[in-house]
Amino acid sequence: MRDPHTLRVIDTGLRRAAENLALNRALLEAHQEGASPHTLRFLRFTPCALVGFHQSVEQELRLDYCQEQGIDIQRRITGGGAIYFDPTQIGWELYLDKRFLGTAEMPLIAQRICEAAARGISALGVDARFRPRNDIEVDGRKVSGTGGAFDGDSILYQGTLLIDFDVERMLRVLRIPAEKLSDKAISSARERVANLKDLLGELPSFETVQQRLAHSFAEAFDVNLEWNDVLNPTEERGFAEALLELDTPEWIFQHHRPAAEAGMLEGLHKSPGGLMRAALALDHARDRIKQVWITGDFFVKPGRTVVDLEASLRDTPVQELESNIRQFFARNRAEMLMLSPDDFLTVLRNALAKTTVAFPSGGATERPS
Repeated sequence: MRDPHTLRVIDTGLRRAAENLALNRALLEAHQEGASPHTLRFLRFTPCALVGFHQSVEQELRLDYCQEQGIDIQRRITGGGAIYFDPTQIGWELYLDKRFLGTAEMPLIAQRICEAAARGISALGVDARFRPRNDIEVDGRKVSGTGGAFDGDSILYQGTLLIDFDVERMLRVLRIPAEKLSDKAISSARERVANLKDLLGELPSFETVQQRLAHSFAEAFDVNLEWNDVLNPTEERGFAEALLELDTPEWIFQHHRPAAEAGMLEGLHKSPGGLMRAALALDHARDRIKQVWITGDFFVKPGRTVVDLEASLRDTPVQELESNIRQFFARNRAEMLMLSPDDFLTVLRNALAKTTVAFPSGGATERPS
């Protein structure tokens, strides 16, 4: 039985991306099973680029640059967008449950955790504030980004604190338009983020940062801290099993989707839960959807929900798209963070809007010439 009044604190040190993400899964699964205490984990990464669970590596990252620079590529076990990590950032993660936080509403959870983190960062000598939806800023400049995900009753909430971050390298890792790599654009990006080294005039020690954050969380949650870097046997087994699966090309590139080509229809949808992308192959003669690929920085559990949805929509008549999507979600229980079946329908309709398709309402859109 876990103690609701104690927060274990562990520092798993500087590790490769695959090891850090394997620890993610091991700790989250053990917590969900009741085999782990409520935990605050500190972590650091060797240089790496991470994509969210539902994203396409080829679509989000510059693979050639990563390979040239020796930057690892990995896929997170949660949703969210592509990010760059290196040893100049401190990661922090909370493994808690809904009863511990007193709510299952992610906006309220984000506010409570981010306000506590902001107080910890402020204790270092800056004026850090929570900026909804999930950022922490100093004088309008982002110093920490955060995000969370549910797994049953367990909640994994993650944050990244910028200590001495290389913004230009991040921009070159991510697949963004070339114009955003100009000197002016890089200078503008630097102005939107804040490093603790620059704000404080010196490089704070990782130990000091961890102490300030940990004590702020303890005060916010009214719990005692228990510093213990030793994983229990359940967590150790979970880590070893997860590493075998995650440290493979099959895991990293599992959401590979074909590059856009003639006849491939693509659509975007900025949903409340994140940016969604859809690629769609259409049989024009029969007015049927042959195959869809859905990617993006959203959060859905179980992880294979999107893959199963894609499979269920193969060879779907366009006129039956809406009913098939609604039937799928009626049959399959899914936890979706600020998403609904309507969002999946919208992103696919946005792709279909690139051709002449008669929707059930009787309207049609013209294929661009």
